Amino acid sequence: MKAQRLDDQICFALYAASKKFTKFYKEILADFGLTYSQYLVLLALYEQNHLSIKDLGEKLELDSGTLTPLLKRMEANNWVERNRSHEDERVINISLTHHSKLQESTIAAVIDRCVVSLMDDEAEYKALLTLSKKLNHVLTTKLK
Repeated sequence: MKAQRLDDQICFALYAASKKFTKFYKEILADFGLTYSQYLVLLALYEQNHLSIKDLGEKLELDSGTLTPLLKRMEANNWVERNRSHEDERVINISLTHHSKLQESTIAAVIDRCVVSLMDDEAEYKALLTLSKKLNHVLTTKLK
């Protein structure tokens, strides 16, 4: 049996790339006072405002133990609002604040400019995104 090499492992390549992406986003988002995880919350809410913590956690693949403190920090910094559902008081809904809505286009422009600087070719970017989504789908399906 052939010995496995680190450089031949998809999991390591993705792990290393993920660490670099997190650092890349950390530097960009620092000007806004956001972490990468907080940015992902905003992206989810920009797509669909007023999500329950449960729905937001499912969308971001985060458990409530991770998400709840993150949302509390975001609320303290005026990025999101937390309100109890009128239908079921056990459910807490998360919404964008006026501040976060005003920042959406500015954040998007900065992120777009920085991401474009990483890739020489938009087609290559789209191909990587497509392959990443396919891999995520395969892993999600196989690891149920």
